[in-house]
Amino acid sequence: MKQEDIKTTARIILGAGLVFAGISHLTFARKEFRAQVPDLIPLKKDDTVVYSGIAEIAMGSALILANKKHKETVGKVAAAFFTAVFPGNIAQLVNKRSAFGLDTDGKRFARLFFQPVLVYWALKSTGKCNK
Repeated sequence: MKQEDIKTTARIILGAGLVFAGISHLTFARKEFRAQVPDLIPLKKDDTVVYSGIAEIAMGSALILANKKHKETVGKVAAAFFTAVFPGNIAQLVNKRSAFGLDTDGKRFARLFFQPVLVYWALKSTGKCNK
C-alpha cells in the first residue's frame, strides 16, 4: 500500500470517528459528554455538548470529503479542535467525573495521553508531520 493511500485511509477513519462522536454528542452519549464540560465554560453544559457535536460532524465530514487543496487546512482545524477540547479531559479528571467507562483517576489520567495522538493523527493524515 502506498504512503498516500495509508494517509487517505487514516484521514477517512478519523473523519468517520468524528462524525460518530458528533452524532453521539447529540443523541445517546449526551449525558456523558456533559461530564467533560469544564465549569469555566460560560455556556450551559448541554449547549456546549450540542455545539461541539455539530462541530465534530462538520469537521469529520470535511476530513472525509477534503480535496487535495483543502485537506491540510482541515487537518490543522481538526488538530486545533482536539487541542481546544483537551481541558474537558482535564476537567473530567480533576472533578472525578465518570463517563465513557472512565471511572477511576487512573483511567481518566491515561486518557489524557490519547489527545496528542488525535492531534498527530489529524496532522499526519492530512499532509503534515511527513518526516
